[in-house]
This record gives sequence, C-alpha cells and structure tokens, in this order.
Amino acid sequence: MWQIYQFPLCPFSRKVRLLLAEKGVPYELVRENPWEHREAFQMLNHAGRTPVLHNPEKQITLADSRAICEYIEETVDKSPMINGTATGRAEIRRLVAMFDENFFAAVTQPLLEERMKKRLVYRQSPDSRALRDAMKLANEHLYYIDYLIDNRPWLAGSTMSLADLAAAAQISVADYLGGIDWSLHEQAASWYSVFKSRPSFRPLLTERMDVIQPPSHYADVNA
Repeated sequence: MWQIYQFPLCPFSRKVRLLLAEKGVPYELVRENPWEHREAFQMLNHAGRTPVLHNPEKQITLADSRAICEYIEETVDKSPMINGTATGRAEIRRLVAMFDENFFAAVTQPLLEERMKKRLVYRQSPDSRALRDAMKLANEHLYYIDYLIDNRPWLAGSTMSLADLAAAAQISVADYLGGIDWSLHEQAASWYSVFKSRPSFRPLLTERMDVIQPPSHYADVNA
C-alpha cells in the first residue's frame, strides 16, 4: 500500500489524496511536519517538503505533488483527471499550475505562516496586515472561479479534472484557516459545495491541525 507523508494542512498532500481517492487507490497517512527537518524524511525527499508518496514493497518513492499526480495518472486508468484533447489537457495543467503556484504563494502560504506556523512553531502573534492581504487575494481568485463556472461545468471544461482537485485542495486549507469569504461568490461556493459532498473529500473535513480549529462552516457540506 502507498504511504503519504503529509500533515493535515498541506494543500499539495490534499491534492494527491483527492486524486488517489477518486481513482480508488488505497493509501495510509504518515504524519510529517516538514519544519522539524527529520533526517529520515530528508532522505526520502531532499527538498524536505510534503507530500512524499512511498511504496515500501515496490521500493518506489515519489516527491513533488505534480510529479506524483502525473505518475498516478499514467499508471492508474480509472477516472482520468488529465483528459480530453491536447488543448484541453494543456488547460488543465495551466490551472493546476495557477493554483499550485499563484494561489499558494498569495493565499495559502501566508495563511499557513501567520495562523499555523507562528502559533505552533514560533509562538508569535499573526501579522494582521499579511492576513488581510491574503484574504483580499483569495477574493480575487474566487472571482476567477466564478467566471470559469459561469462558462464551464467544471474549472477546466466539461468534466472534473486535476484542475478542480488542485483548486479544492488549496481552497480547503485557506477555508480551514478562516481566509475565505464566500458571501460574494455564489458560483464558486456552489462548485466547492459539490466537492465537499464527494466521498474523496469527506476525510479532509474531519481532520484537525493540533490546537487550530476551523470556522463552523468548514465541515458543513451545505455551507
């Protein structure tokens, strides 16, 4: 069985977990706090980042969420998530990159820094300005999701794809940390509500990060 080295609020680990669950691939979780810099974990991934996908029996170790997702997509036929025409697959990859890079850098990473690491690791108070900036940029990304859902059933086209998984993974962490205001985003909220109802997503809604608790709406599939 695959092992995923991760921590509960790692958005890239969540993306991999969603993909494996949608494809029906069993896995077990291994808790790893990358800020602890464990030597054994560094040997699995010299970059020192989660997720790492490891199969002890087959002696396979994969690092970097996009590399992992491409590997799973190529080796598991069920429920393809990078599909369609060449143009369609390029659009999926474009959106995956946008959420993995832009959304993470502008929204998820500062929220994790201010509301998780400063509390658990540094024992410091969050920077309110950094939080406001992250929430403002989250709002801009949600407007773009509104636009996409106005024109497509799913983010990249007519079917659910890895773009949806990548977006939902990032947004779920930002939502857990109180960084999402859904009030002006009916289309995005409706799309995300569908995701929250999927069996692949439900385990994420039950997990908690040590002493950090999410807003009351976080696990409500109707919110």
